[in-house]
Amino acid sequence: MQKVRVSGGGRCNVTHACFEPEELVKFYPRGEAELLKPFKRFNPTDTINWFEKRGVKIKKEADGRMFPVSDSSQTIIDCFLNAAYDLRIQIIKSTRVEKIQNLSIGGEQSGVNWQIQTNNQTFSAKKLMLATGSDTAIWKLLEELDLQIIPPVPSLFTFNIHDKKLNDLMGVSFKNVVVKANSLPNGEGRGGAIITHWGVSGPAVLKMSAWGARDLNLVDYKFGIKVNWLADLSKDEIQKQLHAQINQNPKKNVIANAEFGLPIRFWKYICEVAEVKEFQKWAETGKKHIQRIADLLTAATFKVEGKSTFKEEFVTAGGVDLSEIDFDTFSTKKYPTLYMAGEVLNIDAVTGGFNFQAAWTGGWHIAQAV
Repeated sequence: MQKVRVSGGGRCNVTHACFEPEELVKFYPRGEAELLKPFKRFNPTDTINWFEKRGVKIKKEADGRMFPVSDSSQTIIDCFLNAAYDLRIQIIKSTRVEKIQNLSIGGEQSGVNWQIQTNNQTFSAKKLMLATGSDTAIWKLLEELDLQIIPPVPSLFTFNIHDKKLNDLMGVSFKNVVVKANSLPNGEGRGGAIITHWGVSGPAVLKMSAWGARDLNLVDYKFGIKVNWLADLSKDEIQKQLHAQINQNPKKNVIANAEFGLPIRFWKYICEVAEVKEFQKWAETGKKHIQRIADLLTAATFKVEGKSTFKEEFVTAGGVDLSEIDFDTFSTKKYPTLYMAGEVLNIDAVTGGFNFQAAWTGGWHIAQAV
């Protein structure tokens, strides 16, 4: 429940307004191929209907994220608890699973298939579902059952950049940038971005961190990046617009008049790094400065020296290898009576409600199978 509670800044980003399975799977760096058929059976449309049938209205925001109309994650938590109560499902708290033992041989049996030993007591079950998230203790128990575990690494994180001039621009945001990691095969993200007091954050950075999660872990989160702050314009278009200022506004002060709709603070930063003088006019600006400004706007280079967790939401890449799972039922191939959904599997997505949607989809399939 804690993951639900903190999601979306305490509002719970239930799902995303991406209703076509073929498009929806593109938001999953791990799980794209495996989730296509499951999403055709249960997707954001079904999620919205499930909640609304239980009295929880869902709204869409401009960026496609979807939240309860109440803007409170407690609404979602209460919905689940009420559903469990109605179905007479017993919830046992303050209990830690210490051992999972399979008692069946060769698949489902008529009797007990599983024994779950906890710190308080031992439970027996014919069928077992795990929705334990990125719990390393559970993964260790699953390894003892001869299930392959992909070692977890962080996903969805922001970049630490120790650049005082950049950090002083905290709060400056952009609608569409492209961030590329130097020399990394899975290192590009496009979307919004925001400069923070520790570096850079926003959708473009988070997307890059998700797709490059394993590669970035291998270099200990120390790598170079290039940022195109004006991804909607080509470098040639930027240079032409800058050259035009020399003819159209020769007496205007370069630094005092921001171009391309950029915030004046950021424009001054770009000009200062390009070594434009404080009182320099456009008439005094030559090709060298034009080239330098265009380079800084389209391919600014920075050194990333670490990562920070995105808000309170922590997502990992890793978990039970997807080759272990039958995605018709979300059961394991080795143990047809053992089911899994959510981040216990090696499935993760970018921010925006996609991780929850994968969990809801898996949970629905398991409910149908059980």
